Amino acid sequence: MKKTILIFLSFAVIISCKDKVQETPKKVVQHQTEVQSDKKSTDPERNSAEETTEDFKILLPKEYRDQGKENEVNELTNNWLDLYQKNRKYYVGKADYTVARGYSECSGDSTRIINSKNNTILLIGNSRLATGEVKTVKIEKNKIWPKEKLKFHFGNEGYTLRAEGKVLSSEKVQTDNGEELYQNVKDYKLYLSADNSPETLFLQEESFNDTFVELLFIGDIDRDGKPDFIFGANRDYEEERVILYLSSQAKKGKLIQKAAEVAIQFDC
Repeated sequence: MKKTILIFLSFAVIISCKDKVQETPKKVVQHQTEVQSDKKSTDPERNSAEETTEDFKILLPKEYRDQGKENEVNELTNNWLDLYQKNRKYYVGKADYTVARGYSECSGDSTRIINSKNNTILLIGNSRLATGEVKTVKIEKNKIWPKEKLKFHFGNEGYTLRAEGKVLSSEKVQTDNGEELYQNVKDYKLYLSADNSPETLFLQEESFNDTFVELLFIGDIDRDGKPDFIFGANRDYEEERVILYLSSQAKKGKLIQKAAEVAIQFDC
């Protein structure tokens, strides 16, 4: 009887050890899968031209709706900076503003309104930027239609903005600056190249609703000796959207990278 019990216990121990050995590889495989997943999420090849950095935030001196959530204006602090124009020159300085409460009859939302004391181009939420006068480029043309180019020099290097896209229709329209060409464009792409660097695709839009991309600013905001850009890129006529591109944020092999964007809706 004792011999039978011992044989049974030995058999049970062998089965138990065998089960543990079989479980161990499962845990290892699961761990390896998680590591590979994390690696993919940080792979630079997956980053597109539309991804932004997390170091910058931007706002315009405009009215912002609450829309049932925390208002964007609440992100303003005393550390925010102001890119502004004064006497035909551009400067980065400490933001000087007031915030008022309002109400939108159109949407029925409460609002917060930023009133800047400067001729503000952009409010920038990054205190590491150096203050002072900003070297800029005079903009000769603010709209770059498909198959068009805009060339300019910054420092000792030449740059080219080149556009691609499909033009669906063209017409002459009256603006505050007189008669201008307007084209209905889809699949729009905008590239930047330099004398010693290949092209960078940095802006693309599938379609526009009575709007188009507008070049607002070229200058060295981040003080690295290379041009930075601000574009208006409204996708709809009831939206005001502005995008900041900085050369110092560019990844390897690129000239610029989107640093931040702000989009204000004023539809009813």
